[in-house]
Amino acid sequence: MSKKSDELYDEMCRVVGDVVFTLHDYGIESKQIVIADALRTALASNNPERSKLLAKAMEAATKVLDR
Repeated sequence: MSKKSDELYDEMCRVVGDVVFTLHDYGIESKQIVIADALRTALASNNPERSKLLAKAMEAATKVLDR
């Protein structure tokens, strides 16, 4: 894999991990669809401070989880 691919993969893993731990903190079961929905909701907020890598990782993770 290229360096960019590695960075994207690492960021995807970090993002999904953060969502799983956040769901756990709220007592919500971390099913595949719930994680994808949480990422879609976060993406819809259009946070201007979100890095391009983070946004791309969130989109890519959502696509993988929707398979």
